[in-house]
Amino acid sequence: MIYTKDLKMQLHTKTYLNFFGYDENEYIPCEMCQDKAVDIHHLIKRSKIGSKKERDFIENLVALCRDCHYSAETDTSFNMYCRIKHLENVCHQIYALIDINKKLKINEKYTSK
Repeated sequence: MIYTKDLKMQLHTKTYLNFFGYDENEYIPCEMCQDKAVDIHHLIKRSKIGSKKERDFIENLVALCRDCHYSAETDTSFNMYCRIKHLENVCHQIYALIDINKKLKINEKYTSK
């Protein structure tokens, strides 16, 4: 479970979970080391971007374990590596969704005849 500061799930956590199709009680792997993720890290610091809506876009959110989150916060090179790796994961998710939609359209085509 991704930790939240209060009982109400934060917008950036919802955005991440919804995009990748996770339930909040599922095991969510750290995108860097595959340990259990406990934080959703903003790759570009929240203080550098305006409103919540502007900073809580999926390309800026990565699930990390505590150790990787600390490294991302303190090491700019590691944070950049996280960013690159995360963008690869986002692309894979988008490709998977496109593939599913194509298959659904093909199935609709054959079942509607």
